[in-house]
Amino acid sequence: MSRQRESRGGLSRRQLLRAGLGASALAGGMAPAFVRAAGNRGQTLPDAGSGVQIGDLRGDSAVIWSRTDRDARMRVRWSTAPDFSTIGGEHQLHTLQDTDHTGKVLLSNLPAGSDIHYAVDFLDLADYRSRSEPLQGSFRTPPEADRDIRFLWSGDTVGQGWGINPDIGGMPIYQRMAGLQPDFFIHSGDAIYADNPLSARVELDDGQVWRNLVTEPKSRVAESLDDYRGQYRYNLMDEGLREFYRHVPVIAQWDDHEVTNNWYWEMRKSEDPRYREPSVAKLAARAMRAFQEYTPTRRHPLDPERIYDRFPYGPALEVFRIDLRSYRGPNSDEQPTTLSPESRILGAAQLRWLKRALVESTATWKVIASDMPLGIIVYDDWQEQRGAEAIALRDGPPAGRELEIADLLTHLRDNAVENLVWLTADVHYTAAHYYDPARAVYRDFAPFWEFVSGPLNAGTFGGNPMDNTFGPQVVYQRGAPEGTANLSPLSGRQFFGQVDIAADTHTMTVTLKDTAGTALFTQVLKPA
Repeated sequence: MSRQRESRGGLSRRQLLRAGLGASALAGGMAPAFVRAAGNRGQTLPDAGSGVQIGDLRGDSAVIWSRTDRDARMRVRWSTAPDFSTIGGEHQLHTLQDTDHTGKVLLSNLPAGSDIHYAVDFLDLADYRSRSEPLQGSFRTPPEADRDIRFLWSGDTVGQGWGINPDIGGMPIYQRMAGLQPDFFIHSGDAIYADNPLSARVELDDGQVWRNLVTEPKSRVAESLDDYRGQYRYNLMDEGLREFYRHVPVIAQWDDHEVTNNWYWEMRKSEDPRYREPSVAKLAARAMRAFQEYTPTRRHPLDPERIYDRFPYGPALEVFRIDLRSYRGPNSDEQPTTLSPESRILGAAQLRWLKRALVESTATWKVIASDMPLGIIVYDDWQEQRGAEAIALRDGPPAGRELEIADLLTHLRDNAVENLVWLTADVHYTAAHYYDPARAVYRDFAPFWEFVSGPLNAGTFGGNPMDNTFGPQVVYQRGAPEGTANLSPLSGRQFFGQVDIAADTHTMTVTLKDTAGTALFTQVLKPA
C-alpha cells in the first residue's frame, strides 16, 4: 500500500510538523503576527503546558482544545501554508475559571483532503499585553475522493496503579503510535482511572521497581469536579501523549473509570471507605463535566452532554461513536427476555439514531467505535461471577442487554447494511472475534468482525469467557499469561490496533500490535 500521502513539497509531513511555525516564519525574515507580545516586567506569560488537542474531525470541521492557567482569551488561527503566509481563519474564546481555563474552538470551512496547520495562544486578561507563545500543530482533513486511510484505536490509560513512569519515558506507547502517522485515533474509553490512586513506588514480583509521577489529585479517588479535572491534567503531563494529540485527531469515548468502576446511575458507594460521597449519580455528573471540558468533543446543540455521533471519512469509511455507559440500567444478574428501561444499554434514543445512521451511510466500511465488547462476558462481580457489566452474561438466546443488540443486528441485515466492523477495548487484552450466525444461538444477522485492543498504559489481564448468543469465534487472543494478572507496562503486553484502507480497492487490513509495534495478528477484509 502506498504511503506517499504524507509528502508535501519535498518534505515529509512529519518533517513539516517538527519544523514548526516559528522556524518557518523566522526563516523568511519576519515573525508571524501572532507571536506573543512581551508582558510587563515581572509578569509571567499565560502557561499552556497541557498542550493542544484536535478532535471530532468531520468533513470540513474539527475541534481544537487547549488550556491555560488563568483567565485568558484563547486564539486559534489556521492555514494551509506551513509558514502561515495566508490565514484561513481566526477564532477567539474566553477561557475562565468555570471551565478550569479549558477552551474548545470549532474550526469550520476547512478544505477537504488538506494539511491544516494551526496555532493556539492565550492573551492574559489581567495584563492584556501578555500573550503566550503559540502552540502549533497540524492534521489532515478527510478526503472527498479515495485515498489511503490509516487510523488507530485502543483504550485504558493510567489504570491499576501504572502511571507516568519517568524511567521508561512516561507512557511510551503514545510515541510508538505517533510514528505510524495515523489520520486519526479512537480512544475507546477509560481515558482516565478516576478510581485508581497512584503510589510513587511499586515493587514487582520479579524484583523490578515501577516508579510513578504522582500529583495530589492522583493520590486519592476522585469525588469533586476538580478531582476529576485533576485526573485529565495528570495524563497531559506526559510529553509523548501531548505530542501525539498535537497532530493526531482523536475520537474520544468514555466508559466506567472516567467515574468509578462499573458505574451506573443508581449505584451507591456507601460500602467503599475511600468515598465520602455515596451518590454515583453526583460523581457521574461531575465526571461528565470534566470529560466534556478536557476532551476535544463536539457539543450537540440540543443535548450538550450527548457523546454518540458519526464521523464520515471519505467514500471508504464512516465511524459511529456509541455510548454504552450513559443510558444503561443497573448491572443486574437478571436477564429478562423482554426489553425494559432497566435492561437497556444503548437506550431507546441512541438505538433509533444508530439504526438510522447506519442505514443512511454511503461509506464502504461502517466502523462502530464501542467502549465495551459484544460477546465477551464482563462480570460486575468477578468473585461471584454475577451481573452483566458489559452486554453478554451467559449462553443462550438474547436476554437483558443483548436484546438491543439483537434488534440492531437484525435491522442492519434486513436493510442490507454491509461491511460492518466493531472496534472496542475495555478488557485489557487484544483479540479478534468473528461473529458467525451459523454458530450462534440467535441467527437473524449477517456475519461481522469485532476487534479488541488495549490497554495503552494500564494493567494487562488474561482472556475472558465468551457468550454464544451471537456465535463469536475467537480467532486470535493475547493478554497476560495464564495464572498472572495486572501486568505492568514493563511486560510489553500493552496493545493498540491499526486499520489501513486501500484507496483503490477499499480493502481493510486490521493489525493488532503490542508496545514495541510488533504485528501480532493481521486480518484482511474485502468489502462486499
